[in-house]
Amino acid sequence: MQRAASIRLDPDALRHNLALARGLAPGVGMWPVIKAEGYGHGLEWTARTLAEDADGLAVSAVEEAEALRGAGYDGPLLVLQGPRDAAGVRRCAELALQPALHARFQLDALAQAGVVLPEVWVKFNTGMNRLGFVPGEADRVEHALRSAGHGGQGLHWMTHMACADDPADDHNAAQLAAFRSIVAGRDGARSVANSAALFAGWGRGDGHGADEAFRARPGIMLYGCHPASVPADTPPEGPDADLRPVMTVQAPVIGIQHPAPGDGVGYGATWTAHGGERIGIVAMGYADGYPRHAPTGTPVRVRGQLCPLVGRVSMDMLAVDLSGVPEAGVGDLATLWGEGLPVERVARAAGTIGYELLTRVAGRLRPA
Repeated sequence: MQRAASIRLDPDALRHNLALARGLAPGVGMWPVIKAEGYGHGLEWTARTLAEDADGLAVSAVEEAEALRGAGYDGPLLVLQGPRDAAGVRRCAELALQPALHARFQLDALAQAGVVLPEVWVKFNTGMNRLGFVPGEADRVEHALRSAGHGGQGLHWMTHMACADDPADDHNAAQLAAFRSIVAGRDGARSVANSAALFAGWGRGDGHGADEAFRARPGIMLYGCHPASVPADTPPEGPDADLRPVMTVQAPVIGIQHPAPGDGVGYGATWTAHGGERIGIVAMGYADGYPRHAPTGTPVRVRGQLCPLVGRVSMDMLAVDLSGVPEAGVGDLATLWGEGLPVERVARAAGTIGYELLTRVAGRLRPA
């Protein structure tokens, strides 16, 4: 059952943000990452919106790629976690997917599947310590793949940066150097840059090998959220880099309360009125994807002004102090994040990151 709360998606903003990513790394192929239901925006909607402007798309799992092929997307598809078993390998072959291989069990699955994959990515762990072959395995992995006929149309190389959101972190230089050493003298495309690495200027790794084919994997920036985490006290927000919010989440004010001095609002009465406040009740709660742990003071936008959330977030309601917006009333729309209220600001108030808010919005919300 869908709620009065709504999500409005802006396709022009999504395409604008991809164009901005291209501007950060001219000549580098752009493969937008649309995993996790397009960061909460809808897998198929995001793919349709970006299909004509992207060089390819990247998803997390084979199942996401299957959904896109079923929806009619026939462009290049990178599967970041690769296949889990021989059946997954066969699906990669059937659907013309480009899987990223990161572990020995996947090489075994390729041998069991009895198919040949024309394009394959090999992922190396250069310091993220999440997925990837260790650098010393590069020769063995390449030999195993080439001897079995895989990668005839392209055997490609990738890694993932752990600290690119803080470009000054020494970890970055170590990872870039390790990857440069791994891929030296090898044919195929390279991929290093996520959104944060693009902003750091590493669309082509650390600038070495400028003649090689590089592909970037922009993710969060496409949806209007800035990837940088520094400075820690006031990190940049999307509008600071001309990133435009793609998702705007809104819900109506459905009630007005006038608590007396000393009255509490919401569960636990964690916020107490001084007297004279106008409290708006908004039809949005944690069941809709709004963070339950958002504290009093978290901004909500009503009639173009930022108003503080007060008290605890309920399952499908929250309270906002509308005292500074006397003209606001029942029926007005409150913006929880999006146009006019960067998602990073709400996430920071709630002690989380914009990624989590975007990907958690529940299916109860109706399209605007």
